[in-house]
Amino acid sequence: MPVVLIARGLKKAYGDHVAVNDVSIEISRGESFGLLGPNGAGKSTTISMIVGGLAPDAGTVTIDGIPISQPSAKQKIGYVPQELALYDEISARDNLRFFGALYGVSDFDDALRIVGLAERQRDRVGTSSGGMKRRLNIAVALLHRPELIILDEPTVGVDPQSRNAIFDALESLRSQGLTILYTTHYMEEVERLCSRIAVMDHGQIVAQGTLNDLKNSQGVHNGVSIQLQSDLPVANLPANVTQDGVTLRVSGAPDPAQLSQILTLLHIQNREIVSINTESTDLEDVFLQLTGRALRD
Repeated sequence: MPVVLIARGLKKAYGDHVAVNDVSIEISRGESFGLLGPNGAGKSTTISMIVGGLAPDAGTVTIDGIPISQPSAKQKIGYVPQELALYDEISARDNLRFFGALYGVSDFDDALRIVGLAERQRDRVGTSSGGMKRRLNIAVALLHRPELIILDEPTVGVDPQSRNAIFDALESLRSQGLTILYTTHYMEEVERLCSRIAVMDHGQIVAQGTLNDLKNSQGVHNGVSIQLQSDLPVANLPANVTQDGVTLRVSGAPDPAQLSQILTLLHIQNREIVSINTESTDLEDVFLQLTGRALRD
């Protein structure tokens, strides 16, 4: 697939503080790419450089091969900021009419339909729910039919129905060839929407690839846990089985033959079993392993 976004060697410093250090991202047409990171990781600075709102100290950004400094490159981007960029005093339709005029676009019926606001287009934005405002924010970014849409935490504070409507709309647009760059703190959203993921921390990308790629790189896998009555050490455990007190953990996908072997081993050593549970590893487990569990204020 053709590459839509190429960001190479992006760097940005504020005095002695390096906010972004040698960040490179490539996203192909029709791909949905997730950018994750704890607070202060450098995501917002990276996005600002990608959309051309902030000049990098080093590095380049191109959209369809066009440098982001060129107006024709910016016109290929639809940007959905984290903060709502709407006028509360007027209707949804008038908001789209205003922003459409900036692009020379007068047809906004498709954008309203995509986000499910066609029937509420004459409602004043100030009286709309948070979910409706978020969806209208996305509609503004879609007005000029961009090739790349960048969404910065687009579901903050919305209800489950609105979140699902946003996901459905994005999945439909992706199937039609729209390229998506998505940032969020909600890991389940990235698992649903994104085929590839980059994790940032301290201004750098610390891991990048599919979810399975990230799991494999960190040695994080699905597994089985066995709770024992006693914490006495179990002898002759297989290499992929570890014991932590009363808990045995079997890494990797459950293998019935090996589980039978372990149960037999426990029976021979008179170890009483309290429970057996499968453990499913998700993106949050990988994220915390990559970035740590310390609070980021």
